[in-house]
Amino acid sequence: MQDEVVIHCPYCGEAIEILVDGSVGSQRYIEDCQVCCRPIEIGVTVDGDGEPQVSVAAENDG
Repeated sequence: MQDEVVIHCPYCGEAIEILVDGSVGSQRYIEDCQVCCRPIEIGVTVDGDGEPQVSVAAENDG
């Protein structure tokens, strides 16, 4: 099941909606900002209730 999550680009600050698949478990991937086109590192973990928790960072910030 995919959840819609709003994140904020670490470069331009724009709010962006992404789809997150919490059934996969922990994951990290790169997705380009839909506004400024810079690469955002997205981290997804699943909490004890099965809800995805999303973190974002500039690609080289770790």
